[in-house]
Amino acid sequence: MKMMCRILVVGFIMFSSSVFLYSQEVMKLSKDQPVGKGSLDQLSWLEGYWQGSGFGGTCDEVWMPAMDNTMSGIFRYSKNDTLKFKEYLVIEEIDSSLVLKLKHFNRDLTPWEEKDEWTVFELIKIDEQTAYFNGLTYQRRNNELIIMLRLSSEGEKYIEKFTFNKLNM
Repeated sequence: MKMMCRILVVGFIMFSSSVFLYSQEVMKLSKDQPVGKGSLDQLSWLEGYWQGSGFGGTCDEVWMPAMDNTMSGIFRYSKNDTLKFKEYLVIEEIDSSLVLKLKHFNRDLTPWEEKDEWTVFELIKIDEQTAYFNGLTYQRRNNELIIMLRLSSEGEKYIEKFTFNKLNM
């Protein structure tokens, strides 16, 4: 009985720790907190073709080198070999900070957002090969890219983890 209790306690601690680590890896900008400082040069490690998993399916993300204070990317999500949606991503360098903006598109290219609307993530900080945006984190570990995204559905908040490997083109 004592052994079973110890196993349950250790399991709970491990689960709680992983939830705590995920929530710490995705930061939130408070209302009175200024945006972080950063430049596109600090995100050159993001460039390239990444393929992996998230949302229970297959994900591809491609980032092009910076040009004219902007880094452009695309994201594609499929499940069971069926394309579900795409995103067009832009990281802009504005006033010594960075902002990541994206638009979602259905398979037929109908947009989710209105013409002049974007989903926006403001920079909190960059720490070596980790970029913390408000509700979104990009972290590179060698040839692996981890993306953590804070989401909510039906009042429940959760962190979605995407794991990518860098592919050679």
